[in-house]
Amino acid sequence: MAEECVTLGKNQMDNSSVRHRKPTASSKPGQNPTARLSKTQGDTLSSNGIPDECSDEGSDSPGGQTSRRVLLPLVAGISFSTRLYKITEPPHVCWDETHFGKMGSYYINRTFFFDVHPPLGKMLIGLAGYMTGYDGSFPFVKPGDRYEHHNYWGMRGFCAVLGSFLPIFAYLIVLELSRSQTAALIAAALLLFDTGCITISQYILLDPILMFFIMAALLSMVKFHQQSHCPFSAPWWLWLGLTGLNLAGALGVKFVGLFVITLVGLNTVSDLWSVFGDLNLSLVDIAKHFVARVFGLILLPLFLYVTIFAVHFVVLNKSGPGDGFFSSAFQSRLIGNNLHNASMPEYLAYGSTITIKNLRIAGGYLHSHWHVYPEGVGARQQQVTAYLHKDYNNLWLVHKHDYNNSHPESPTLVRHGDIIRLEHKETTRSLHSHLHEAPLTKKHFQVTGYGTNGTGDRNDLWQIQVCGGRPGDPVKVLRSKIRLLHRATGCVLYSSGRTLPKWGWEQVEVTCSPYLKETPSSQWNIEDLINPKLPNISLSVLKPHFLEILIESHIVMLRGNSGLKPKDNEMTSKPWHWPINYQGLRFSGVNNTDYRVYLLGNPVVWWINLVSLALYLLMAAVASVTVQRGFSLGSKRKEHLRVLRSGGGLLLLGWLLHYAPFFAMGRVLYYHHYFPAMLFSSMLTGITLDIWFKSADLLFRAHYSDWLQFFGQIVLLLSIVYSFYLFHPLSYGMSGPLAHNLKSHMAGLKWMDSWEF
Repeated sequence: MAEECVTLGKNQMDNSSVRHRKPTASSKPGQNPTARLSKTQGDTLSSNGIPDECSDEGSDSPGGQTSRRVLLPLVAGISFSTRLYKITEPPHVCWDETHFGKMGSYYINRTFFFDVHPPLGKMLIGLAGYMTGYDGSFPFVKPGDRYEHHNYWGMRGFCAVLGSFLPIFAYLIVLELSRSQTAALIAAALLLFDTGCITISQYILLDPILMFFIMAALLSMVKFHQQSHCPFSAPWWLWLGLTGLNLAGALGVKFVGLFVITLVGLNTVSDLWSVFGDLNLSLVDIAKHFVARVFGLILLPLFLYVTIFAVHFVVLNKSGPGDGFFSSAFQSRLIGNNLHNASMPEYLAYGSTITIKNLRIAGGYLHSHWHVYPEGVGARQQQVTAYLHKDYNNLWLVHKHDYNNSHPESPTLVRHGDIIRLEHKETTRSLHSHLHEAPLTKKHFQVTGYGTNGTGDRNDLWQIQVCGGRPGDPVKVLRSKIRLLHRATGCVLYSSGRTLPKWGWEQVEVTCSPYLKETPSSQWNIEDLINPKLPNISLSVLKPHFLEILIESHIVMLRGNSGLKPKDNEMTSKPWHWPINYQGLRFSGVNNTDYRVYLLGNPVVWWINLVSLALYLLMAAVASVTVQRGFSLGSKRKEHLRVLRSGGGLLLLGWLLHYAPFFAMGRVLYYHHYFPAMLFSSMLTGITLDIWFKSADLLFRAHYSDWLQFFGQIVLLLSIVYSFYLFHPLSYGMSGPLAHNLKSHMAGLKWMDSWEF
């Protein structure tokens, strides 16, 4: 074995230009000599003077370099032109621009809001709008609202530019994985001419930003592994750092970024395992590899991710519509919030007007309104809920239990163990519970508003308890955690966190729980207190630290994400619908606007991806059986097998990680959630079909196989382009007679009954 390696090393030296060769990383500590031997004999300097194994070029021949210099600009030109075409149309709000355009405006106005996603995507949208002259004044009330004179094109253009990089990244990734211009071009073409990718890139949405970072992270990871023969060199560190940067970006836009983090993590574990098995490396070298990856792929992304939130909290320093989702202490840091540098009485007294906030994250304020529970939901009495926003219907009056609403001139403090009655200020009905079951949490009791103008019964009485307090301790505003025990049934006032149906205005269910264990759901605090008879104190001491608000914001986001429900007229879908392009999604035209846009993938592209997925599994199985049975393979077949296993396997894993988890999610799902997985599927198709075409010589003579390869590639490309031509009106919109005569014009293209364009 040693003689064989020496001979091979001599051959390499004899076949290379030694006099002009610069020192390579093979002489560095941590270099794997066996990896160098896997290189093609005759290794020479690349055109930039860097040894081939350290070169960053992704082609397999000088001719391939020439093709790349032609094809890459062509891909880029088509991508940017198809994404930026008609970017200002329609000139009204489309689909989720209502949310993300509005959130961009909040950043420009520095107004705090709540969203279930991390802040980076909205921050970038706001920055793009600000840099292109948008002043943040458009209200983004509902889809169909016209932008009029407002400058919205910058935010759309920013998303379209990022979406334009997706085919470019796909081309480069597949080129690196397969060393085949044909495979790279197929993958790029599938994305270039996909109507769905174009549509989702042209509007003020988080999806193109998320997919940009996912693809950039994948490309950086692949480029990093191409530098494995030159560890700790400048390009090696560059691509490692860019991988970490893009991972932070993906997670900073949506929690879906965790899927690409998992992909990179699994790949890194495999990489480190190979490093650990290299007996030519010392333990110090192995430790260096480990520490470098911890720094580049864990510490750097974590630092950048936390920095995103630091900027987010600094920019959004004014009170806004998101205040009520967060704790009283969190709100005290927001300018304009009634708790910011405010003063109010320190202790609760009878006769005070108060708001009561549940300590469960997003538990809401104790709330009531004139609406009653519907037939069949307990007693038909006034609804009591928890509401996440500041509202006049959150106000309650604190009375003694004797139904005497008059209070002496000298205020009497409310203390631990007192029996009180809470009267809703707007409706004058008392907080009430009884043995009827709660609307959603059936093992709990219903809570209602009952009586009027101070009249009621014993079911209106509650004992106030200060958590950790002793009899006689006064109730402190904001600082005391209190519980309200129902005197008649012995249950405790509770916010379940479950969202009521439309009859409850989708507010949070409030119950009376017979389970008395202290939890945040059964704990409350007095947030606002008005009582002119009591002296006020400053509340500035309540402002939380950065780590506290960072943790709280993540808890709120995760709970909000899991509780998402569909809005009216929205087309929700199931994960099995997505790969088959079962159903699209209306972007515009819901409100009888003249301009109609329908998000639907190019059916030829999506069905080719689906067939190619099955073809890949079949080819991988056949190849594995062939190798296992000991059949001899030529160098070309071995290279095909390597690409099929390593490159294709990586992309298949990426597709699974970005698709399979949705089957386990309880939240509402939409068609657009599949698009990150679709990117991986398209790249896998490029590799699969390229190898399939090149395998034609197994059945035909070389002359015919070359001709069949060319013919098959042309037919594939023409099919994709022609299908794009047929369906492109769905992406770029239909206006005038085309929109009004949509049914007759597109009837022949409704290949599936479930398409609702």
